Amino acid sequence: MDRPDCDPARLERTYAQFPLINAVVSGWRGNYRERIRPLLSAKRQTTLLDIGCGGGDVARNLARWAARDGLLLEVTAIDPDHRALAFARAQPPVPHLSYRQAFSGELVAGGAVFDVVISNHMLHHLNPGEFQGLLQDSQALASTAVIHSDIARSPVAYTLFAAGTLPFFPGSFIRRDGLTSIRRSYTADELRAAAPPGWRVERAAPYRNLLLHTPRRPHV
Repeated sequence: MDRPDCDPARLERTYAQFPLINAVVSGWRGNYRERIRPLLSAKRQTTLLDIGCGGGDVARNLARWAARDGLLLEVTAIDPDHRALAFARAQPPVPHLSYRQAFSGELVAGGAVFDVVISNHMLHHLNPGEFQGLLQDSQALASTAVIHSDIARSPVAYTLFAAGTLPFFPGSFIRRDGLTSIRRSYTADELRAAAPPGWRVERAAPYRNLLLHTPRRPHV
């Protein structure tokens, strides 16, 4: 689905099916409850940047959960792929959520700063240079916390995903690209070795790695 010439109908079905997949495997409800909600306030607005948002389902959920809890959260979701942004923008609007077609480096160049920076299932798509660039951008953009959540490579995860998706998701890239993503992803030890000093890796269920960074002091 990363290819610019992939089938547009299959790609749109894939974006439409991401909410179900992410609800099962990405763990963002727990990330919100344990790592993001404690940073939020009902009186002071918090800003969050979702890098590589794809179809936007994670960003939509975070904005909805915060609103439901009576907390002030302004979410900006970016992706360089115009196809992803077109799908995201075609969904019913969610208050306090905006989309932008951009790379993270463009926001750094523009002097943007957010309280929290996140990504979902993106690290394994990056080559080593892009990986290091993302982490540098994340450190420049975040004043309070960075949470990059990705798949943890495991033979068990591969087998379970292969079996669990076999009868479902027809006409999309979910199964094929999902299996490719598992093969490309990091183990926790590999992710620790790839990350520069100041970053830490935590394992999370089901078969996920969290690459985390806490700035030494807030931006002013």
